[in-house]
Amino acid sequence: MNNNNPSSNQGKPQADTSAWKEMVAGYQKPAIWRSLWQVVNSLVPYAALWYLAYLSLAVSWWITVPLAVLAGGFLVRVFIIHHDCGHGSFFKSRMANDVLGFITGVLTFTPYYQWRGEHALHHSTAGDLDRRGTGDVWTLTVQEYLESSRWNRFLYRLARNPVVLFVIAPLFLFIVKHRFTSPKASRRRMRACSSPTFTASAVMFSFSSASERFWSSS
Repeated sequence: MNNNNPSSNQGKPQADTSAWKEMVAGYQKPAIWRSLWQVVNSLVPYAALWYLAYLSLAVSWWITVPLAVLAGGFLVRVFIIHHDCGHGSFFKSRMANDVLGFITGVLTFTPYYQWRGEHALHHSTAGDLDRRGTGDVWTLTVQEYLESSRWNRFLYRLARNPVVLFVIAPLFLFIVKHRFTSPKASRRRMRACSSPTFTASAVMFSFSSASERFWSSS
């Protein structure tokens, strides 16, 4: 005979929540050796592929392009590390997170401190229609869409086109938008925004020049 008494199930949601908390508790703390291994197996292959791609330019673009695509995959891993540092979850030490976050931010052309603040705001406002506009995709309610002008409807649909959303928008975000701050931003935030650009440019220029001199003298 089945027990259909609703009161008999009142304690189940709380019990299930407690069980889930116990299951994920072991994954809520940084594991230093796993973190270091992720740094090694992401940054080292990326640097190696970057170097090989540079050398392959003297041979054939048919070699360079596949290497660049493969390096792009590892750069995604680098950005994942950057993301976790921004959440303060990659290392126990905040300073270690900030240092590695800045370095990976240089490689991904993402200003770490500015991105960290905006991403935290994004998490605190996600799904809140009254606090839209930071770190999210342009979203309108059905009523807002219907009340928009024909031009704004066109722009809204264009913004959600896969080519725009997954190709043009990311390029604009990382290459253009991250290079500028709000006029109201503090001097520290302005420096945090511009330093990855200057640092990455300097590193790439120095690396290219050193490699060229090395192979010219060989």
